Amino acid sequence: MTKLSVNINKIATLRNSRGGDVPNVVQFAKDVQRFGAEGVTIHPRPDERHIRYQDAYDLKAEVYTEYNIEGNPIPKFMDMVLKIKPTQVTLVPDSVDALTSNAGWDTLKHKDFLVEVIQEFKNNGIRTSIFVDPDLHQIEGAKETGTDRIELYTEAYAHQYHLGNKNGIDPYVSCAELANSINLGINAGHDLSLDNIKFFKENIPGLLEVSIGHALIAESLYLGVETVIGRYLEGLK
Repeated sequence: MTKLSVNINKIATLRNSRGGDVPNVVQFAKDVQRFGAEGVTIHPRPDERHIRYQDAYDLKAEVYTEYNIEGNPIPKFMDMVLKIKPTQVTLVPDSVDALTSNAGWDTLKHKDFLVEVIQEFKNNGIRTSIFVDPDLHQIEGAKETGTDRIELYTEAYAHQYHLGNKNGIDPYVSCAELANSINLGINAGHDLSLDNIKFFKENIPGLLEVSIGHALIAESLYLGVETVIGRYLEGLK
């Protein structure tokens, strides 16, 4: 069964919109685990517009499933991850002003940088993953960096699926097959939802983990968090 990691950034966004501590991100992380989620994901950005760096430290003691911290490995981010030592760090090439993640790494162009960063994390016992577009050359490049896993950037799949074009999954299938053949673990995330998750899971061989935040939180407004998590888990069987 593919693991479901819940990205709780949107809970922090809601909290920050009013100040104070409602909703409480630590309590929400505890709840989603209680409801069956197998991981918690956060993506702190330099401006701390949603998840704050302090949240990352506060969550460490409460995430007893898999703790995944995403972000661009700038020095401040790297220092934080090395102190917390989460289960996994997912490297994402976000620019400082990015509204949301919108591209994977160029693993060929940035190979030397990624090799250095990944080795530092692996020396500290932290599993590494690289956010990549569904491109075979980028998968091959990711292998050369020494990363444990890749995270397939699934926005294009989600868009095509919404249009009724199920062939939009084909590049992801090819990339997954290549990753499996070269012993790279496969994660996926971005715009996955209750509508498209089952088809994605059924067609991606060796899918280890999905990270879902925006859609899951939006769906939970109508259906409730516990119900929505249960439906994702069913779709990922």
